[in-house]
Amino acid sequence: MPVLACRVDAAVAPPGYAAFTAGDSSLAAAVPFSSSTTATAASDDSISAKWSPAHSAALYRVDSWGAPYFAVNDSGNIAVRPYGSITLAHQEIDLLKVIKKVSDLKSVGGLGSQFPLIVRFPDVLKTRLESLQSAFEFAIQSQGYESHYQGVYPVKCNQDRFVVEDIVKFGSPFRFGLEAGSKPELLLAMNCLCKGNPEALLVCNGFKDAEYISLALLARKLALNTVIVLEQEEEVKLVIDLTKKLSVRPVIGLRAKLRTKHSGHFGSTSGEKGKFGLTTNQILRVVKELHGSGMLDCLQLLHFHIGSQIPSTALLQDGVGEAAQIYSELVRLGANMKVIDIGGGLGIDYDGSKSGNSDLSVSYGLEEYASAVVNAIRVVCDRKSINHPIICSESGRAIVSHHSILIFEAMGAAAPTTPTMDQINIPTIMEGLSEDARADYWNLSDAAMRHDNETCLFYADQLKQRCVEQFKEGTLGIEQLGAIDGLFDLLTKMIGGSEPVRTYLVNLSIFTSIPDFWSIGQIFPIVPIHRLDERPAVKGVLSDLTCDSDGKIDKYIGGETSLPLHELDGDSGGGVNGRYYLGMFLGGAYQEALGGVHNLFGGPSVVTVLQSDGPQSFAVTRAMPGSSCGDVLRAMQHEPELMYNTLKHRAEEFCGFDAAVLSSSLAHSFHNMPYLELASSCSLIAMNNSGFYYCKEEDYNAALVECGTSEDEQWSYCVA
Repeated sequence: MPVLACRVDAAVAPPGYAAFTAGDSSLAAAVPFSSSTTATAASDDSISAKWSPAHSAALYRVDSWGAPYFAVNDSGNIAVRPYGSITLAHQEIDLLKVIKKVSDLKSVGGLGSQFPLIVRFPDVLKTRLESLQSAFEFAIQSQGYESHYQGVYPVKCNQDRFVVEDIVKFGSPFRFGLEAGSKPELLLAMNCLCKGNPEALLVCNGFKDAEYISLALLARKLALNTVIVLEQEEEVKLVIDLTKKLSVRPVIGLRAKLRTKHSGHFGSTSGEKGKFGLTTNQILRVVKELHGSGMLDCLQLLHFHIGSQIPSTALLQDGVGEAAQIYSELVRLGANMKVIDIGGGLGIDYDGSKSGNSDLSVSYGLEEYASAVVNAIRVVCDRKSINHPIICSESGRAIVSHHSILIFEAMGAAAPTTPTMDQINIPTIMEGLSEDARADYWNLSDAAMRHDNETCLFYADQLKQRCVEQFKEGTLGIEQLGAIDGLFDLLTKMIGGSEPVRTYLVNLSIFTSIPDFWSIGQIFPIVPIHRLDERPAVKGVLSDLTCDSDGKIDKYIGGETSLPLHELDGDSGGGVNGRYYLGMFLGGAYQEALGGVHNLFGGPSVVTVLQSDGPQSFAVTRAMPGSSCGDVLRAMQHEPELMYNTLKHRAEEFCGFDAAVLSSSLAHSFHNMPYLELASSCSLIAMNNSGFYYCKEEDYNAALVECGTSEDEQWSYCVA
């Protein structure tokens, strides 16, 4: 029986690695973000010794999508630069140190937060807000524009109380306001703006009924600078009628459907067939209706929306110029116009490509965006000899995306199982093969001896398929099928096929924490937050905890279908207790509000971190636990307290003396988060006793004391 012989040609390094293989440790060129990069790097241990944080920064494009807020520090960890480009070296925050602080047990000085975890940086939020304001102020001053910029934050992007309150507080010096699109959003906006600048705008968008309009008019009575934006023609009659009943003089805006439209996914809400806004004829009828009611002076704002993630300033100027024409016509028709609201659309660069041809990127920065807007409005107004309006924008995504990072753990990985040649029993394989399969084997062996790799792989694949068919027919045993699979994997590896992509199990629900990836294919930067001074040796995809085939991330920035990752190697590698942490960046907009409870995985824990002058450069100012099992059950109309009592009584009936400790374990399960917990981190360790698993009594009692609950209040105890 001949032994298979395959020639393994020397792998050729891709251009980005030429310097490494030549012995030059300098970063001569950007490292390609590609699968071949990882495969080639894995074949040369000498590269590992020369790998540096700069190589990882290039590999993961951190300096492209992350600048100026994220970088890789000298320790190989992701660093947060809370003040952007003006952040001083001692103000940088090591993200791994934050994770250690918030995840360590309280007994060792940590906060005991569970994963997954959202880390918010209000300093980044403040910097983004101020940068947007500064960009418009510079454009206005440099172009001689004779009015000012006054933005609003659309709360739909992230309705979290502390996010909205921070935006109102940070934006108060420059009259930054809020935009609401529903009744509950209007209520929260009204409440938050009571502490804001009295001149800040409260823009009321969305479809409206009598209650919505009444709330907006009430806000006007409460001295909030409220504008009711008409989305449908029918709303004007409601506004007129309710204004008379409530004796409130409103400020009215209208949303125009522009002809300008961009072709990407986010452009579907714009154009003549868009979901929102009034056509030209509808605008004319609304003006006539208001004039007939003696309320044309109330019409003061024009709103439009080209679409989110506007890719280029050329498209932006086209749309803003069209809207400015409508604005000037409304002035001519007698409306008391004061504000032009350009809506959202200010995009962010998710993949660092600076491309104007992708939903993942934009070809401009804040300064170019503001300059294009101001110029387009100024040109039209000067041509029409009308006063320059206040410029308002609803730039939610651009404000909140950077300030929030989702951190999650890799809990395990499917290790490669390719056997060695001496582990493959050729005689055993041959015993049960059909004549055709035997012929494939001989052809395969002959091709291998001739070093004809292409033919070798052809017959190997054909042999494998024939064996699968034999197994289905019951003429081949599972041991022989497994041996054939091993032979095929070995040949593929020896001949130089690509390294198998490993699946990393991550402690996360994509449907809950990254819903845009599942629903619309939105890609976010995902990067290990530590060990970036080590060469990543594995190509991986991320699989979440849900029982759903869609619960995986297999698309990454740069058009990649795998992510360079490190081996999960226990306590080595610079992690925290041997853990491997990944971060999803630029996800501060929409993800929390859109997330569901698929498989009853609830929302993540949330911590807030501020830059400080202490030894670690940060302070954790707020920590909120994620949804517990009881919380998500309650969200689906179950009653956890009654469920607990039912199970407790069942334990008393069937478990005798073990009932008490089993009930304690049940209570813990209801109060714990649904996600996985590493045994080494759990403050309540499961111990076996007569077939039942329950928490150690001393740990359980300690938890009761810490939370201030008594033995007969087991249900309400908490575990950090």
